[in-house]
Amino acid sequence: MRKYGFGVDVGGTTCKIGLFETTGELLDKWEIPTDTSDSGSHILDDVAAALKKKMAEKSISAEDIQGIGIGVPGSVRGSGFVNVCVNLGWKNVPVEEELSAKMDGITVKVGNDANVAALGEMWQGGAKGYKDVVMVTLGTGVGGGIIIGGKILAGAHGAGGEIGHITMNPHETDVCGCGRKGCLEQYSSATGVVRLAKQVLAEKHEASVLDDRTEVTAKDVFDAYKDGDSTAAKIVGKFAALLGRGLSVVTCVVDPEIIVIGGGVSKAGQPLLDAVQKAYEKEAFSVCKEAKFALATLGNDAGIYGCVQLVLE
Repeated sequence: MRKYGFGVDVGGTTCKIGLFETTGELLDKWEIPTDTSDSGSHILDDVAAALKKKMAEKSISAEDIQGIGIGVPGSVRGSGFVNVCVNLGWKNVPVEEELSAKMDGITVKVGNDANVAALGEMWQGGAKGYKDVVMVTLGTGVGGGIIIGGKILAGAHGAGGEIGHITMNPHETDVCGCGRKGCLEQYSSATGVVRLAKQVLAEKHEASVLDDRTEVTAKDVFDAYKDGDSTAAKIVGKFAALLGRGLSVVTCVVDPEIIVIGGGVSKAGQPLLDAVQKAYEKEAFSVCKEAKFALATLGNDAGIYGCVQLVLE
């Protein structure tokens, strides 16, 4: 095992990069802008330049690098081929081959960003010590990652772990970002919580601190819930019931040891975790009720941690 590894988490605005020791210690992290012009054709050149600059700065040679892991916002086939990354402008890009060539033959491994975040939480985060993990990320959308036996469950088409697109309501009339209707993402993301809040506030309800808000946010809802607001409790109840049910569908298939909840909505902390776990246990298959629940701990660094773990497998 060589001493160092790089993790590169490519987003639509920035690329987060980390230099790690292969023991798991993060030595340095920084960001570069993501240049999506010309169908994203400059992204890998920019990443390679940033890595080479850091290697020169730290006097690290290619022989010292175990590999480079890279996470991307799209589906990835087992060959290291990225099918489509809409936010980057990529379509059918052989990422592993191209970046390795730009880095003088250093091994490169690529994975979906949500999957590598789950891998990071398994390696050094909220799921450390476990090998069978379901992670759900609650942000603008709902992302997911499934780890079985310490390995990412990517699936034949790179779509494994797309928890946010489980159909929860076949009668939904609004369209999800994926083009379908009734996806979990429409109810359990930050925007989903706001959507549920608007529905509840439009109904007859007791006076609530949320009534005074011009624009209600997910944070407003959970803050009010923590303070005992009955209307907020109703909103959180609906949110938790849907997320708990969605997770119960996943766990009766993959039977994880632990379920990790991350993303911006997870900043609501233990009250959110408790509400979701309680709802989950009402719905879960008998033995799957034993799954533990935990909050993600690596925050925005989960991706770069997971990317390095990709090359350590």
